[in-house]
Amino acid sequence: MPRTALFDLDGTLVDSVPDLHAATDRLMARLGLAGFARAEIVAMVGDGARALVERALAARGRGFDQAALDGFLADYTAHAAVRTRPFPGIPEALDALAAAGWRLAVCTNKPEAATRALLEGLGLRGRFAAIGAGDSFAVRKPDPGHLLATLRLAGGAPAAAVMVGDHRNDVLAARGAGLPCVFAAWGYGPPAMAEGAAALARRPDELPALLPRVLAAARPGPRDGGSGATR
Repeated sequence: MPRTALFDLDGTLVDSVPDLHAATDRLMARLGLAGFARAEIVAMVGDGARALVERALAARGRGFDQAALDGFLADYTAHAAVRTRPFPGIPEALDALAAAGWRLAVCTNKPEAATRALLEGLGLRGRFAAIGAGDSFAVRKPDPGHLLATLRLAGGAPAAAVMVGDHRNDVLAARGAGLPCVFAAWGYGPPAMAEGAAALARRPDELPALLPRVLAAARPGPRDGGSGATR
């Protein structure tokens, strides 16, 4: 059975805040509203584009506006890979996992068009067997069905899969799907979001050695006693 690593995108594989920030500020400028600091955008990321736009508008005393969301999506999708970059060590970690026989997939709440534009713009698309985006299925993280549907697209199985993410949505979705989750401490989520994760990775270069240990601990064999999370 092939082992599968499911990765969140924003804050896990890539630092996408520069382009999300720029697109949000352009939206605010079109509406005659003030822009945001990076830290404010970081706090809004993780629940998909609609939630980001809703939070940005609410912060400026405005209600949700579908036209504003549509404009944001069109603008952001066209500029998704301008300043966004993989976190240092991510390409090398993906290569090492693939060389070790892991199947790789992306499970993100970002819309599929923007996800594909971003991955293709960064030259990362070919590394992944499947993409499960925020609008790919009827549900999205933290619903475990999002992970399980992405896993099926990748040709993997829950008994041989690990989730890697930096947000509570990743931890909750993995728990609901019966998968261990490795929390990406280099990402946007505060440490409190790691509660319930099987392990914490401080740097991407820890992943190739950590993921097999986490999977073995979650699916113990008859002789290893089967205990506890990896830390």
